[in-house]
Amino acid sequence: MTDRPHLLVVDIDGTLINQAGVISDADRQALASARQAGVQVSLSTGRVTQACQKTLELLSLDGYHVFFDGALVSDTHGDKEVYVEPVAPELVKEMAEFAYQQEMRIELFSSMHLFVKQEDWGTEIRREFFGLEPTVTDLNQLWQRQRIIKGTLVIRSEEEKAQAHLFCRYFEGRLNFTWAKTPVYPDADFVNIISREVSKGRALEELVAFLGIPLSQVVAIGDGTNDISLLSTAGLAIAVGNAHEELKAVADHIVPDVEHNGVAAAVEKFVL
Repeated sequence: MTDRPHLLVVDIDGTLINQAGVISDADRQALASARQAGVQVSLSTGRVTQACQKTLELLSLDGYHVFFDGALVSDTHGDKEVYVEPVAPELVKEMAEFAYQQEMRIELFSSMHLFVKQEDWGTEIRREFFGLEPTVTDLNQLWQRQRIIKGTLVIRSEEEKAQAHLFCRYFEGRLNFTWAKTPVYPDADFVNIISREVSKGRALEELVAFLGIPLSQVVAIGDGTNDISLLSTAGLAIAVGNAHEELKAVADHIVPDVEHNGVAAAVEKFVL
């Protein structure tokens, strides 16, 4: 990349948001400087749209972003969808049935709502950290009346982890799974369940086609294994220092970790 990029795409949890649950002033200012220089800034996250609103407001971001681990590309409030790939209704039905049979917790998301079968520690995480208000309902009937874009398994115990692996093996080849973490809950794993065709990389292709920006003029920054397709698709791939080794392997550059303003370092060196 010989000149200034046109688009900067940044993951949220573990890339922008640190263990204290905040974005550093340096990272926030760096993104503002990129925008002032004429570079578009988009978030690319496993989070659902509503769980990004505080971050979008803090960063004063408008435009279009990648939500649901790549299953939705839309404007900041999800009013205009550029690309969406929901889970097939028959698979949603089977996912709910399997979860009930195995007595495991599962979350199902439409574009605007989170559905759960009961209140528990997971719903408290969604309220306290992500600002989501769950709807308790019979998940077995949901496939008939809701377009489900993503499911999630939030796991903490070894038993829950074993159940998650069982779930992934059962639906292998029919769904796509990405394992993610947030520094705020280091003991929890978030397993995103999306349509087989979905990835952050595919979503980036849809986003740049819509914006009319060549992939060669895209810089992407991430930390997780779900960012591998994103960094592999972008013109310039940057991993923060706390990134998974698999992501570092596909990155063109590695910057300091999320606790030491890695995004700011990347913006200063490769964007401005």
